[in-house]
Amino acid sequence: MLLKKLVNIQKHYHELETNLSSPEIITDREKFQSFSKELAALRELFEKAQEYQKVSQEIAEAQELANDKDMQELAEAELKELETRKLELEKEIEILLIPKDPYDEKNIILEIRAGTGGEEAALFAGELLRMYLRFAERNGLKTEMMESNPTGLGGYKEAIINIIGKGAYSLLKFESGTHRVQRVPKTESGGRIHTSAATVAVLPEAEEVDIKIEPNDLRIDIYHASGAGGQNVNKVASAVRLTHLPTNTVVACQDERSQLQNRAKAMKILRTRILEAEQEREHQKRVEARRIMVGSGDRSEKIRTYNFPQGRITDHRIGFTTYRLNDVLDGDLKEMIDALTTADRVAKLANLPAGRQG
Repeated sequence: MLLKKLVNIQKHYHELETNLSSPEIITDREKFQSFSKELAALRELFEKAQEYQKVSQEIAEAQELANDKDMQELAEAELKELETRKLELEKEIEILLIPKDPYDEKNIILEIRAGTGGEEAALFAGELLRMYLRFAERNGLKTEMMESNPTGLGGYKEAIINIIGKGAYSLLKFESGTHRVQRVPKTESGGRIHTSAATVAVLPEAEEVDIKIEPNDLRIDIYHASGAGGQNVNKVASAVRLTHLPTNTVVACQDERSQLQNRAKAMKILRTRILEAEQEREHQKRVEARRIMVGSGDRSEKIRTYNFPQGRITDHRIGFTTYRLNDVLDGDLKEMIDALTTADRVAKLANLPAGRQG
């Protein structure tokens, strides 16, 4: 029963408040931070629970008044309003009861790679890169290029960017997968429509507290950076390649002129990839319990088609179509993200155990 569930939530909230005023917890920084975080996460649900109990009590009182002939009309009008509010609260509480993704507030490492389609795929990868950079700009998120492999015609074989800002992962986590483009390439003289693809991976940025890498587990290679065509772009050996020996994960960075900066960027990407591998292992263990409702997050999964002749974008996971292709490529992803987030929420609600729904 929902009411019983909410009583337990309120009880736990008060327990956390009591613990936070305990000298034992106050002096333990780690526990204090953990309890404070949990209390903050529960606050909105606690407030909704209080309002739900209050409305339920007022409904019971109005039902009693409805038995009094003199008060019946007034009580019934009040009951109607109260019942409507109760239903609204139930929906709001249902959403708050959905388990939150622990990575939602994190920064992200976003990787884009050209897939099938040669130079046309590389050009499309470049357009996706611009789309995400513009999206970040529109939403007040900072960006930093981590690594890039541009082509001569303005495309990218690979680009890795760090998108920094609270909630970056929650906004872009459904972008992982294969993005397909259908259009007449600039290099096509016959006017035929070609299909090319690029893959996107959105990874929550791992911090040192998430992934600890022992120095003995790391092999560090330093070499000269080289640009397109193999020419030496730096006379000083500044490029860095890190190999995490236990997992055989390799990351190389050469975009910066400083060896120190390249190493810092490489470490950030390395930690994130190791965390991704750990997440994937957990995901495989509990596929049903933790499946991403609107897609597997797998880079090989075809998630979206960008059809230029018709100005159409279709997200295949939820059957969502929009004809605002130019706006989307200019970073206006709000409509798409809202649709994906809503579909994910609906699916998670449907999959909640009966106990969680009350």
